[in-house]
Amino acid sequence: MSAPEQKSAPAVDEQKSSDTTDDGTMSLTAHLEELRSRIIKSLLAVVVGSCISYLFLDEITNYLTLPVGKLYYMRPGEAFFTYLKIDIAAGFLIALPIIFYHAWKFFLPALTRSERTVLGVLVPSSVILFFVGLAFSFFLILPVALKFFMGFGEETENLQSMFSFASYFEFVILFVLPFGFVFELPLVIIVLGKLGILTSEKLEHYRRYVFFFSFVIGALVTSPDVISQVAVAIPVVLLYEVGYRVVKHILRR
Repeated sequence: MSAPEQKSAPAVDEQKSSDTTDDGTMSLTAHLEELRSRIIKSLLAVVVGSCISYLFLDEITNYLTLPVGKLYYMRPGEAFFTYLKIDIAAGFLIALPIIFYHAWKFFLPALTRSERTVLGVLVPSSVILFFVGLAFSFFLILPVALKFFMGFGEETENLQSMFSFASYFEFVILFVLPFGFVFELPLVIIVLGKLGILTSEKLEHYRRYVFFFSFVIGALVTSPDVISQVAVAIPVVLLYEVGYRVVKHILRR
């Protein structure tokens, strides 16, 4: 029985060596295998999140349609497929913390101890800021924007607003989702500052451009009144200032 056991030992050592290089780091094959594993786990989290959101699909749809009220569907399968898209989108949002966790764990081995500490703070913060951006856009900006766009039709006698279920959902996603990423602005600035790509001098130089374009964006996505434009512009400016202050006073770049 000793001979087979002696033969199996080199096979185990060979398997271990294929996963690591001579300097002890993971090989490319091992990295790809880990990436595949984490992608599968993230997709499974989306599936589980979609199953959970399905239980509350009517409530979620009611919330989405609050700004416009009653909607219509024009094609036989439109309602079904739109419900399916809403369910998957809600499942993705439920699974977002798990997706961020697996992304963080994938890059973790390549980071230093201090960088791991920074990421340990940034990852939960990025999830929170993303949801804050979505809520800010949906509850404060979207109703104003819809009122503005619907105003064009109300001024014409022969036009009446009749929103399609699918087109309204696509509009909401395309309008709300960017705000989630915009609210990641301070974290992006902090990471770029940590990497030395951005410095406080550069951020101070770009400040006036950010201030200007934030009001331009506010004018484009809201009604022409000043209050609506300021409601969009001020959060962008404040988020930029937070990132700038952290880079200057904490990172000292």
